Amino acid sequence: MVDPSWDFYRSLLAVLEHGSLSAAARALGLTQPTIGRHIEALEQALERQLFTRSQQGLLPTETALALKPFVEVLSSTSAALLRAAADDRDVVGGTVRISASEVIGAEVLPPILGRLEDDYPNLAIELSTTDVIEDILLREADIAVRMAEPSQEALIVRRIGNLPLGLFAHRRYLDRWGTPTDLAAAVRHRLIGFDKQSAYIRTMAKRHPELEQLRFSFRTDSNLAQLAAIRSGVGIGLCQVGLVCDDPDIVRLMPDFELPLGTWVAMHEDMKSSPRCRVAFDALVEGLLAYMKRSSDAAHRRSANPGTAG
Repeated sequence: MVDPSWDFYRSLLAVLEHGSLSAAARALGLTQPTIGRHIEALEQALERQLFTRSQQGLLPTETALALKPFVEVLSSTSAALLRAAADDRDVVGGTVRISASEVIGAEVLPPILGRLEDDYPNLAIELSTTDVIEDILLREADIAVRMAEPSQEALIVRRIGNLPLGLFAHRRYLDRWGTPTDLAAAVRHRLIGFDKQSAYIRTMAKRHPELEQLRFSFRTDSNLAQLAAIRSGVGIGLCQVGLVCDDPDIVRLMPDFELPLGTWVAMHEDMKSSPRCRVAFDALVEGLLAYMKRSSDAAHRRSANPGTAG
């Protein structure tokens, strides 16, 4: 068997991700016939059919689905190779890819990363905001901000601490529907929560059995959508104290009720000699430690002055 070109595998992954030749072509900036030729050449090289045509479009065969995780590794490794090749040991420059949860990536990291690029104009940032843990060992990201403790070896890990989570609602909602003073009363309110239970929620439910009585009337699997719903006055929801501590219209309920959200920054140990990764890692740690302090201070202020925003 002749080794197929990487371009063929890249086209395969694009078709698997986007569902059609035309969509894959747009994603890669190629023509549809070119993508079609890549798929045909790969099928010939592998001597396996990768897609079947149907009224719903191209359907991947079992062979294509079996290849997908390996092609994803090739893709992330290729991107990491290009980032590493651009490294200059004497100058902080090139691209560093950072993975973080939706909320942290959208609400917390932008000012931290903005200051980082101010300090290092030759540095480019790729920020992947996803609640799916990307694998640093497989080079899906150079650095990750995680809300679950990394367990893999060969990682440099810095624990930031526990970010406080509390229950919040907009004043507009509370003015109309009243302010619950305990979880038993909160059950009768519109509660904002998860469409599907995450590992973190299941863990917290075991530690706090009283959470089992909560029933969500507004459900979404997006943490950003939950935060937006709280800010819009949809109902009562759980969020990081630091995200709303400066909003005078958001009220913390039951200040004694608080959940910890562990936070870590992780990087592959091979990256410690890379200037771009080292400065980004340090900036993330410094910025997140400052954010955690603001969050903890705000939590203490609200506990001392219930019903206030900050």
